[in-house]
Amino acid sequence: MESKRKTKNKSWLIVIGSLIFLTGIGLISYDYLSNKKIDDQETTMLEDFYEVEEEIESIEEPQEIEEVKEQVKVNYIAVLKIPKIGLERGLVDLNSYLNNVNYNLEWLDGSSMPDQENGNVIIAGHSGSARISYFRKLDKLVLGDEASIIYNGKTYNYKVVDIYDIEKTGKAEIVKEKNTTTLTLITCRHNTNRQIVVIFKQV
Repeated sequence: MESKRKTKNKSWLIVIGSLIFLTGIGLISYDYLSNKKIDDQETTMLEDFYEVEEEIESIEEPQEIEEVKEQVKVNYIAVLKIPKIGLERGLVDLNSYLNNVNYNLEWLDGSSMPDQENGNVIIAGHSGSARISYFRKLDKLVLGDEASIIYNGKTYNYKVVDIYDIEKTGKAEIVKEKNTTTLTLITCRHNTNRQIVVIFKQV
């Protein structure tokens, strides 16, 4: 009798253990497939963006540029590239719900667009290890490192001219030279209460 009870208990443990194992495998597989689907969608969006950029390089009329974009249904309006840290990331319209650090890189309020003379393009992103931590390697940049933004058929090139930390308060104090066109990137220093601000100057 005692032997049967032990055998029965052992069987239940095996069943429960198997269910836990299979559930874990299922969750990992689901997470992997979900991320792969998003990656594939983003790759397609980048390809669409570059296709449009190639078409509008020689177009001067804003109306014609918008017509081309409408035909392809491109989701990105610009692409930020930082070769040193392997970043190539599409940027959506400022008014899109995807213009949010919880989904993508985010144009912050008050940001200029890349074609604005003496403007300041301001972009924020997450650091850390999550899938959306697109600025996880931003702290690897040093003075002189390069970045570029492709926007409306043109490429705007930048070099790092300043890097500094600020307290994480929800507001960022940005130090910018007058009469310069700049790009400012902001992210948190992982596991701290500080943020890193990287200032690029257009070249």
